[in-house]
Amino acid sequence: MPIRDRTSDPGINRARPSISRRDFFGLAAAGASVRREIAAGATTFVTMAYIIAVNPAILAAAGIPAGPSMVATVATAVAGTLTMGLYANRPFAIAPYMGENAFVAFTVVRMLGFSWQTALGAVFLAGVLFIALTAAHVRQWLLDAIPIGLRHAFAAGIGLFLAFVGLNESGLVTLGVAGAPVRIGNLATPEAAVALISLALICALTVRRLPGAILIGIVGATFAGLAFGAVKAPAAWIGTPPNPMPIVFALDLRGALSLRAAGVTLIIFTMALVDTMGTLVGLAAQAELLDERGHLPQIERPMMADAVATTFAALAGTTTAGAFVESAAGIAAGGRTGLTAVVVAALFALSLPFAPFVTAIPAAACGPALIVIGAMSLAPIVKIDFADFAEAIPAFAVIALMAFTYNIGIGIAAGFILYALCKTAAGKIGDLKPGLWFLAGLSVLFFIFYPYH
Repeated sequence: MPIRDRTSDPGINRARPSISRRDFFGLAAAGASVRREIAAGATTFVTMAYIIAVNPAILAAAGIPAGPSMVATVATAVAGTLTMGLYANRPFAIAPYMGENAFVAFTVVRMLGFSWQTALGAVFLAGVLFIALTAAHVRQWLLDAIPIGLRHAFAAGIGLFLAFVGLNESGLVTLGVAGAPVRIGNLATPEAAVALISLALICALTVRRLPGAILIGIVGATFAGLAFGAVKAPAAWIGTPPNPMPIVFALDLRGALSLRAAGVTLIIFTMALVDTMGTLVGLAAQAELLDERGHLPQIERPMMADAVATTFAALAGTTTAGAFVESAAGIAAGGRTGLTAVVVAALFALSLPFAPFVTAIPAAACGPALIVIGAMSLAPIVKIDFADFAEAIPAFAVIALMAFTYNIGIGIAAGFILYALCKTAAGKIGDLKPGLWFLAGLSVLFFIFYPYH
């Protein structure tokens, strides 16, 4: 509800600061203060700043150049978070999603053979679809149809997948031989030493609940690598950001609109739907923004901010963006309004001059961050009802197939199909909402049109 400008009331000293100007974000109604919101924004930024280095490191596997990718990551975070703060007035920060970036790099490009330009085209189409469905209030209908057990399985499965990617990228796990597909990496290499230092630092600082533990671990391991020659020093520590133009507007819409790429767009859409809604509701609960029915008032606004951010991300040259769960750190520090998000956006923008150092951070230092993030993402697995086989079998399939096929999309699609099948076999067809049948049908099409070769 808008706050009335009391400066027009009799007896109010007009020389005092304008309440309407100060309360653009509704600070008084939210019980917030400018100082607390700034502190909350700084806290959120420190806890999620690792994405500036990690996202380009992951997308480099898809062939996207690291320098421009870093700029695209920051630009997306700034644009999306500003939209969240100024339009939705929520204390949630936006940046390219973990999980979706790995899906694009390792599954869509490296496994399925699509170009990164086509992958970005699919991200753009998913963003446009999000905008349309959010405006039509259909997005909430689809989310309500996804059973809570599957949502928990998606989160846990993505966590296991990220951990696997992190182990591989850091060199701690590598390809094996026929019959034993993976094995431990060579721990005697300098790269492995950097990875182990990063992992040890991140784990120790996370256990101590130190804000920015992941970022400190990555930077600390990088400096250690520089000290003993395992990491190549950048030409300059501070300088002009790389030119982003090689990847700006480089998306291939024609390729993304092909029948072969339809399954990719479907999975990117589904992953972002689940990530966005789960994150928004969880963060809103922590910030005490939910109403008596457990709903987030005007949820279409933060959802629209996510949809716009995803569309912008594809145009800028990076992958699906949305509300970051690390925003919880800023909420815990007192962030309650969009001013928190505006502060986060400003700090992301100020990080650009440090581009030369950020792009010099090696994959060995970033990989352990994925391992720890993956471990944290496994927490929802305890909420799955494994005593009910109609719930347990689809959930297990989601988690196992995401990791063992190295493909998040396979797990999500299989989960929708198996959930409908198991509930029907258990005589609980009434538990299935129309939206779930719609998603299961799309998943069948995903497997029909999946590019297996």
